[in-house]
Amino acid sequence: MSGEFLSDADLAVLAGLLHRQRAADAQPAGRPPRDVLRVELHIGIDEAGRKFITRAPTPADPGALRPVSGVDARRWRGCVLAGAVADALGAPVESKPMDQIRELAGPLGVTGMITGYDGVGRITDDTQMTLFTLEAVIRAHAQQRRSGNGDVVRSLRMAYQRWLHTQGTSWVKARGPRHTSETPEGWLIGVRGLFKRRAPGATCFFTLQDYGTTGRAGTIAEPVNDSKGCGGVMRAAPVALWSQDPAVVFEVAAASAAITHGHPSGYLPAGVLAVLVHHLLRGVPLRQALDAARTHLVRWDGHNETSAALDAAVALDGPPTPEKIATLGNGAVGESALAIAVYAALATDTLNAALLASVNHDGDSDSTGAVCGNIVGALYGEDAIDPTWLAQLELRDVIERLTDDATTEFGPNAPDNNDWHTRYPDD
Repeated sequence: MSGEFLSDADLAVLAGLLHRQRAADAQPAGRPPRDVLRVELHIGIDEAGRKFITRAPTPADPGALRPVSGVDARRWRGCVLAGAVADALGAPVESKPMDQIRELAGPLGVTGMITGYDGVGRITDDTQMTLFTLEAVIRAHAQQRRSGNGDVVRSLRMAYQRWLHTQGTSWVKARGPRHTSETPEGWLIGVRGLFKRRAPGATCFFTLQDYGTTGRAGTIAEPVNDSKGCGGVMRAAPVALWSQDPAVVFEVAAASAAITHGHPSGYLPAGVLAVLVHHLLRGVPLRQALDAARTHLVRWDGHNETSAALDAAVALDGPPTPEKIATLGNGAVGESALAIAVYAALATDTLNAALLASVNHDGDSDSTGAVCGNIVGALYGEDAIDPTWLAQLELRDVIERLTDDATTEFGPNAPDNNDWHTRYPDD
């Protein structure tokens, strides 16, 4: 925080800014305004009678740069780890009918890790992209601390281009025409275990390839397609850390999904998930957190499909079954992936039961599992995850290191040294 002495004229200007900000906040349902500089101001009078103001450092829009407080570190680790565990649980049975799942895994369906891809406990593109989302959030926050001009949406976009590079696209073709670096930077892109293609979603893959060629970036205001696939929501949970303000969290998460998915049902579920996790990390009960997330959702244009899907998930009664899950869709699109994950969380009373419920159905099991894992991991915490599943999880050490680095970056004593800058450079 910094203090500045102000003239009456300066205070009048600031009062006008605050009036504009409040007027924008009071607008009815629709997309939140994007042209308002949000500031946190405290005006006082010193012993000499001079008026002064203390303020947070001017942020790059959106969101104020403040350490995240009230977040339980065990819940945060649980959020990311449980998402990865459920991704690995669901990967071998993705899109298989339940009768085939039972033939493969046993009469109860999936009850633990089974072989998929090139081994047991293997993650998919869902966890890969979640890690790059988390890296982007860390890098943008660190850049704001260093220079005051970080752009979290740009950082997210470039993180996804780095992910594209791990999927076999050369960096020269992946980086986009506005980026000139000869090689991608940061420690995460150096993890060779991420350079594996695990059935990446076509929308993510080809939209990012198009950006690499044309530099045409997907945004909410100017969508690059009309896709509402689940590839936007399944990677969005780390945005929960970005701001203390859940409205900002919603907007940044939606923008992160809109980079590749232009339909409201492709990007609004990402906002819901991030806000839901935002509240759960602070110990808010699940249903109360859902209500809060839905309150933000309905302020946006095009929310009807996502709102209806959430309502359907909440309305389902009794223990989860594949047949009940089928009434919510197959998880291939954003709103149904979110609904299935929410239903599995609501209909169970342990983390592990929720993960199993979220992957035992005919649809996109790894994505519904990953989203559910983010939710129940934040709800129950890391210690609730089956230790056998954790021991089998691919790249567990990488996931834990990145998760703990986020706790450090968003904590009160974020590093300011060359090593940290090398690990999390500017984009």
